[in-house]
Amino acid sequence: MSSKIKYQKNYTEFNETYQLVLPLSLEGLVPDDDSVRLLSHELEELDYTLLYKAYSSKGRNPAVDPKTMFKILTYAYSQNIYSSRKIEKACLRDINFMWLLAGQKAPDHSTIARFRTGFLLEACEDLFYQMVRRLKDAGELSVETVFIDGTKLEACANKYTFVWKKSVGKWEEKMFQKIQEAVLFLNHEYMQSFSVKIDSRIQDLQTITRYLENKCQQDGTVFVYGRGKRKSKNQKYFELFRKFQERQVTYDWHTASFQGRNNYCKTDPDATFMHMKDDHMLNGQLKPAYNLQHAVNSGFIVAAGIFPNPTDVMTLKPFLNQMEEDLSFPFERIVCDAGYESEENLSFLRAKGIEAYIKPANYEQIGTKKFAKEIGRKENMRYDKEQDCYLCHNGKEIKRSGSRRVKTASGYIREETQYACNECGGCPYKEKCMSGKNWKKPLEERYKKLTVSRLFEELREEEYRRINSEEGKKLRMNRSIQAEGGFADIKGDSGFTRFLCKGTENVFAEYILYAMAHNLGWLHSRIQNDKLDLHLYELKEEETEAA
Repeated sequence: MSSKIKYQKNYTEFNETYQLVLPLSLEGLVPDDDSVRLLSHELEELDYTLLYKAYSSKGRNPAVDPKTMFKILTYAYSQNIYSSRKIEKACLRDINFMWLLAGQKAPDHSTIARFRTGFLLEACEDLFYQMVRRLKDAGELSVETVFIDGTKLEACANKYTFVWKKSVGKWEEKMFQKIQEAVLFLNHEYMQSFSVKIDSRIQDLQTITRYLENKCQQDGTVFVYGRGKRKSKNQKYFELFRKFQERQVTYDWHTASFQGRNNYCKTDPDATFMHMKDDHMLNGQLKPAYNLQHAVNSGFIVAAGIFPNPTDVMTLKPFLNQMEEDLSFPFERIVCDAGYESEENLSFLRAKGIEAYIKPANYEQIGTKKFAKEIGRKENMRYDKEQDCYLCHNGKEIKRSGSRRVKTASGYIREETQYACNECGGCPYKEKCMSGKNWKKPLEERYKKLTVSRLFEELREEEYRRINSEEGKKLRMNRSIQAEGGFADIKGDSGFTRFLCKGTENVFAEYILYAMAHNLGWLHSRIQNDKLDLHLYELKEEETEAA
């Protein structure tokens, strides 16, 4: 009969004997061409002054050296390990992580989380651009062309805690009407002359609330609650206006949190609800997310930015300005997709002396039969430059009727020329020319109108010439490979589809970690596959014909 097994916390005290396996040193267990060796070497050469300044000079030393901690997090992101608990487990079990620790104690998951969302914030951007400049000095980057693209990554926030600007404005307006009615009754009851104005609502409500509070103290008002208790006049008015004041504070907080957006998320106020391509419910549902912008050169991420804008068109100017500040070298050309096309952006690039390769928004439509049949479009009309008019499908002149200045959401002022035709009565092509569902007038009362920005048309023509050139075709292909390929690597290969941190600063620091991991992994791949100094891919013959 076998004896009863007694389990213990210390598993080494079991009776089994094991053969000791050499070598004891981890150096011999890490292959010579392993990416962790390259990562450690490249990160060792950076200046960590800002990172060490984030730590207090008083008290005990950190459990793990900050430089080593940064290496661990960067290597973890290169291995698609993002959770602090999984990083802690890897430090205890993975040979490469142990090699990076170099005999230091494995950090706790809470230590890793504090480092990522606290100590790293001030230094991450500086370390990233140090690496970019190092790659440039090594000849791995080209200062000619940069590819810019954006994507949306889900925020670490509740999907159903959205606040809409339109709804807040509607409810705030309704409450303001109730306040006006209540003030009239208050002035009548207490023989006062209080007023609540739109611009000073919170101050006026505070004044009324203080008056009612003092009135309650003077009259010795006893506040009662519960069923069967009758509230006094003082208590009713005091509670009513205090409720108005509290609600107004809440509305003001909502308004400040919008920051020019139409909505925000309660659990992460910096996140904006956006339509995501990878919608988990497959119904176009809005989810809290950030607009991630990155610039790619030679396959390396050379700049990154986090924006609350759902679209890319308003991110280009601030992103380029920030990139110009952070990088010590400018790029001669930028290549973007149609989402960045606007008169403001094209004018900005022209003023900067940057050659832009931005595909027009209607580029894919122009060559189609459907587009050619839409006779109401100005692109399908002949323009008479001398007479400054358009000729419609029926041969009638659409003459200039005036001009106007339009201010965009970003503050840019656009000059628009207006054209109108007064000979649309009895036109046989009228139904096709003025089709659409947004007309308020019946078909018989309609007449053709066109609005044209001459500057935008000029800039767009330049873009057509550039992108249709041989160089333009080559750059467009490389944008698909490098910029869009980078996002494919992020979401598809690496599984980095959702941020783990909250707030713009923490989200940016987290993506910087990934960008550095991506760059080091890409450098390792280029070294091992003998593809150093490769900046642009060449067009193949069949691709040239197709383009």
